Amino acid sequence: MKKVIFGILILIGGVLTISACKGKASELQHETFRYEILEKWELPKALNEVSGIAWIGDNRIACVQDEDGIIFLYNLKDSKIEEEIEFGNGGDYEGIAVVEKDAYVLRSDGIILEVSDYLGKDPQVQRHVTNISQLPGINIEGLCADPANDRLLLAVKERKNCDEYKEVFAFNLNKKASDENAFFSIDLSDPIFKNVDEKFSEKFTPGEMNIHPITGEFFILDGTRPKLLITENDGRPKELFMLKLKDFGNPEGLTFNPEGELYISNEAEDGPASILKVSLNRN
Repeated sequence: MKKVIFGILILIGGVLTISACKGKASELQHETFRYEILEKWELPKALNEVSGIAWIGDNRIACVQDEDGIIFLYNLKDSKIEEEIEFGNGGDYEGIAVVEKDAYVLRSDGIILEVSDYLGKDPQVQRHVTNISQLPGINIEGLCADPANDRLLLAVKERKNCDEYKEVFAFNLNKKASDENAFFSIDLSDPIFKNVDEKFSEKFTPGEMNIHPITGEFFILDGTRPKLLITENDGRPKELFMLKLKDFGNPEGLTFNPEGELYISNEAEDGPASILKVSLNRN
């Protein structure tokens, strides 16, 4: 009997050891877990569906969420919403960009809502139907300002018959129109995605993007299977960071302060929605 019990204990120990080794191997496979969370802010319930963020100065971040036509001004120093600015009815709002006194909010169908003088007493709202909104099966979530070139950049999450690459389009702020052709495309067969285990068409699904204020690199966030791609300013991939689900349950927003410090927002998943200040261990 003792021999049987001893054998069972050895068997259990072996199974646990194998499981632990598999876990470690899985972590080692993604040696790109190279980041540190420096600070975390838990957001109030009004921002459970936070889908886009933009730095506006004085420790404040402008936020939008999926369902309500409201810009929320969140103060990092005080950890609270200090103002709400209504700009429209309910809708699938996915991104926000700020250029001087004006805010731009992106809908998932490619419609852009311009909120002029958004911090003033009487903000005015204009609706821009982009060429991108006419593409079949379009779902677009990434939006960022590129004021140096008088444009916004919009990253396509998915569209019909477009599984081998992901496009980024430009919206001209002077003409208030988007280009018909993509500014650049990300080729999903690029070697940088070789260790991504998902199906080919799901290797990368952009949910947000922004421009590093110092290097000019593009940071493109995938919230479906959390990862962060950094590209050259012509779209050529440079580095890919895998993000742990326990840290990034549903990341959909990304912004920088002027010093280049990175902030990523999470929708509420297993816990409250949040904004994380993140430091990357760059190669």
